[in-house]
Amino acid sequence: MDMGDLLKMGASAFINSKMSGDAGSGLDIGSLTSALSGLTGGNDGDGGFDIGSILSNMQSGGMADVAQSWLGDGDNQPIEDEQVVNMFGADKISDFASQLGLNESEAIGGLRDALPQMVDNASSGGSLLDSIGGIGGAINMASKLFGR
Repeated sequence: MDMGDLLKMGASAFINSKMSGDAGSGLDIGSLTSALSGLTGGNDGDGGFDIGSILSNMQSGGMADVAQSWLGDGDNQPIEDEQVVNMFGADKISDFASQLGLNESEAIGGLRDALPQMVDNASSGGSLLDSIGGIGGAINMASKLFGR
């Protein structure tokens, strides 16, 4: 799955989320993929979704076990509103919400559904390697996740 497909999948998950409210379900994929890309700044400023950055924020925020569940093939552990805010920072969540015309609870709710699916899909079949800088990035990320 390439980055564009991943963003579209995340946007669909956000739109289909019951937690994004009526406003969230009325969004179009294009504006949502752009807003999702802006949350992490992309890998090199040209759009995209920096999975490595998300996983790093999860690790430093005490959510390594949640990150492992998203990366693995089993069920994805859910996250709370406050954990979403901690992953990106209140300013980025606020910008994301206003860019889409949502209130912050709708924005956070949609992200709670979309993020696990995006990380899960990025990590199956090896495409995660591309998004985090190849095998070196994977080793670096794994050493952070597993404390080596």
